[in-house]
Amino acid sequence: MKKFFQSFEQVQVARHLLYWTLLVLPVAVAVGAFVALFLWLLDWATVTRWNHLWLVGLLPLAGLLIVWGYRQWGKNAAAGNNLILEEIHKPGGGVPARMAPLVLVSTVLTHLFGGSAGREGTAVQMGGSLAALFARWYRLKQADKRILLLCGMSAGFGAVFGTPLAGTVFALEVLAIGRIRYEALVPCLIAALAADGTCSALGIHHTKYSIAFSHQGQALPLVSFDLLLLAQVAAAGVAFGLAGYLFAALSHRIRDASARYLPYPWLPPLAGAALVLGISYALGTFDYLGLGVTHPRGGVSILSAFQEGGADTWSWLWKLLLTALTLHTGFKGGEVTPLFFIGATLGNTLAGLAGAPVDLFAGLGFIAVFSGATNTPLACTLMGVELFGSGNVLYYAVACFTAYYFSGHAGIYSAQRVAVTKLHQPAGER
Repeated sequence: MKKFFQSFEQVQVARHLLYWTLLVLPVAVAVGAFVALFLWLLDWATVTRWNHLWLVGLLPLAGLLIVWGYRQWGKNAAAGNNLILEEIHKPGGGVPARMAPLVLVSTVLTHLFGGSAGREGTAVQMGGSLAALFARWYRLKQADKRILLLCGMSAGFGAVFGTPLAGTVFALEVLAIGRIRYEALVPCLIAALAADGTCSALGIHHTKYSIAFSHQGQALPLVSFDLLLLAQVAAAGVAFGLAGYLFAALSHRIRDASARYLPYPWLPPLAGAALVLGISYALGTFDYLGLGVTHPRGGVSILSAFQEGGADTWSWLWKLLLTALTLHTGFKGGEVTPLFFIGATLGNTLAGLAGAPVDLFAGLGFIAVFSGATNTPLACTLMGVELFGSGNVLYYAVACFTAYYFSGHAGIYSAQRVAVTKLHQPAGER
């Protein structure tokens, strides 16, 4: 009899997985296609800007267009990722379908005219928007709608970076500090894999990163890692966590100051654009505008940070400042790719100071600053494995977990809740 019920339970599980597979696949394919279009447009915008650098002078006009577009059609879509997180936490007004085209066009405009921004926020918003649209078509109950929204987030994140495992865990981990929503694990994995596959099938190729460093030998018997290097990684993790905290804190300060001192909606983008351009001209470089993944003229970029001498001492700080100014004065885009830039260049600087492997520390900063700013250490560790290989996974984990603890509780997403504090207390017992 017990075996009968066990078999019956497995049948129920199989039916459940089939049900979610059928629900998720159309969403994931749509998200993957939108992300492919977005990445193609982003590459076009980046190449066009570098070929016609006079376009950066029109950044104030781009800011005005974006603000006008959101005031005309955006409504609650202007809340971005936070709207999706809030809708998962507590269903309210819903996630509008117009969010997807609005954020796509706005982000491309930001990059075309020289704003310092990323792409993750746009992909996640498109994923959440399309998932909400399908949920209305499916007429899902609230519990299932929440899961489908999580699937949309996973699909967008996994497809935009080519990291479906990290995308799966990111959506489950980012909702609340110290807690993961396991009920959506398999649907999110299906969504991330299908979206990434769709994006690749449409001809999109992601940047290839590599870390040549590989530890050989043992420092002590029965210890398979270098204790001195591990200590250096942990110390660097503290710095990466503080950088993540600084980015989140500065972003919130700029947003609050804009709302307080610039009451007219057209003022923040003008002020933000003026500061971004003014700082860039004062530095004598446009290296810190746009995505910063590559640089056609041999300047500072994420890829260059993996090489000795590939970043200046304060490159990470300038990118941090310009990105916070761009994203919190009315422009659109993501925070994550700039966080990669900040972390990789900071890692380059720390490696030089510590005499550590440059490519390893650039890779650690790449994922660990992101971990600290978003409070998602598991997703970031998996991202390290997917992007750089598994040979240094111990160092990935130490850097990401340390950064997570030292970044505080104020991440880049204001709708992220605290389920368990980093002092190991449930939120309700503080």
